[in-house]
Amino acid sequence: MIDDQMLLTYAQQLGEALTERGFMLVSAESCTGGWIGQAVTAVAGSSAWYDRGFITYSNHAKQQMLGVQPATLTQYGAVSEQTAQEMALGAIKMSDAQLAVAVTGIAGPTGGSKEKPVGMVCFAWASRQEFALSKTHFFSGNREAVRRQSVGTALQGILKLLKDIPPSLA
Repeated sequence: MIDDQMLLTYAQQLGEALTERGFMLVSAESCTGGWIGQAVTAVAGSSAWYDRGFITYSNHAKQQMLGVQPATLTQYGAVSEQTAQEMALGAIKMSDAQLAVAVTGIAGPTGGSKEKPVGMVCFAWASRQEFALSKTHFFSGNREAVRRQSVGTALQGILKLLKDIPPSLA
């Protein structure tokens, strides 16, 4: 189980990696409600590598603040990798950051369906050059557990992206 100390450790590692590359991060959050921003700003000096965060809980906010297309929401829904990708790319466009992470999901205890159960969370990571990776996870546990696991996965994904992409792509 991911605890607060693990999130802090991930955030510290992320800060070191971003600082090493001279990159800034932006986050676009739905079901995590700003928890990614809270986790990274718990690290002293994070203003050197964390540009801003967007909390876009409603579909309207996703469209208005991040440019998520209405057609994407209609065709795939708010909880989809397609929406997460558009959120990440929109966050990059609306910021000074080189890397973005986006999270959208169903934390529960209600809101799930057979096709999209409680615990389904979609992630996207992107660079300024529109290199994007997306993934869907199915977490178990209560609302807090799903959200906490989502934050941990989001931070780990940025660390992986930093290791995998050449500096010229960011």
